[in-house]
Amino acid sequence: MRVLLYFEGEDLIKISGIGRAFEHQKRALTSAGIEYTTDPWDPDYDILHINTYGANSEAIIRNARKNGKKVVYHAHSTEEDFRNSFIFSNMLAPLVKSRLVSLYSKADALITPTPYSRQLLLNYGITLPIYAISNGIDMDRFGYNEEKVRAYRKYFSLTGEEKVVIGVGLLFQRKGLPDFVEVAKLLPQYKFIWFGDINKMVIPKDIADITENHPDNVIFPGYVKGPLIEGAYLDADCFFFPSYEETEGIVVLEALASRQNVVLRDIGAFSPWMQNGVNCYMGTDNKTFAEMIENVIEGRIPSLTEAGYQVAAERSIDKIGQQLKEVYESLYR
Repeated sequence: MRVLLYFEGEDLIKISGIGRAFEHQKRALTSAGIEYTTDPWDPDYDILHINTYGANSEAIIRNARKNGKKVVYHAHSTEEDFRNSFIFSNMLAPLVKSRLVSLYSKADALITPTPYSRQLLLNYGITLPIYAISNGIDMDRFGYNEEKVRAYRKYFSLTGEEKVVIGVGLLFQRKGLPDFVEVAKLLPQYKFIWFGDINKMVIPKDIADITENHPDNVIFPGYVKGPLIEGAYLDADCFFFPSYEETEGIVVLEALASRQNVVLRDIGAFSPWMQNGVNCYMGTDNKTFAEMIENVIEGRIPSLTEAGYQVAAERSIDKIGQQLKEVYESLYR
């Protein structure tokens, strides 16, 4: 069995969650002993595993069908998580949904990261087999590393006394960026760092304004990778992710794998795998978020890092590889 992993426009969106999911797929297939190619012109494959819905996607599917290949569509995207992102995204969202349904329906099976996103697809009227499989996490990458912590602390000139809250994601309203800043205003005693970037030309003016005019205790370093972001996950005092809509949220898995205390918005994407007071803390408004973050940092409520770590471990790359293998094999039963 040989798989074509297809990812259109990788250079444009490789820093997104979908881009990281694609890298995880490569490692997952390797761990499961499944040979793969990423060359769409390579005719020697059995299954097309497609990740994107750009202009070439339909042609790639058509070519696979013409040559008798099976097609698995990885449904990372939904109408719901397209909204409140780019300029005009809400206006375009119904058209995006129509295209997604059209493309997804051409597959033999769909994979989507969570039970929540699976239900969204069922609600669209899609009747194909739909498998909820996490995007996975590289547990080794987020194991404690003193050098990464030192690099992060040096980069941000952090002293031993400073308490830091981090968030990670594209600069979207949907990600809860305005709420992140509003909570920072309520907690001026802590430093808040949001890691992530996007071309300012494609985001609404109010979001761009937030990144330029914000409280002194908020930092926007842009897109940071490698030891700096990994050191931040390992050393921060709290990971705060007030996103309004996700299909999974790989950054949450990264925080959990780093044994980080996690504060989330209580949304459908995190049900049932994230549970308030069990492996994370959840809220629905900024006042509650601020109280939770302060209580976590000051040790007034229990640390849930070990329970959170186990959630990530259940979604390790090797486990995801076996789940993908089962989906592929199901196409030939």
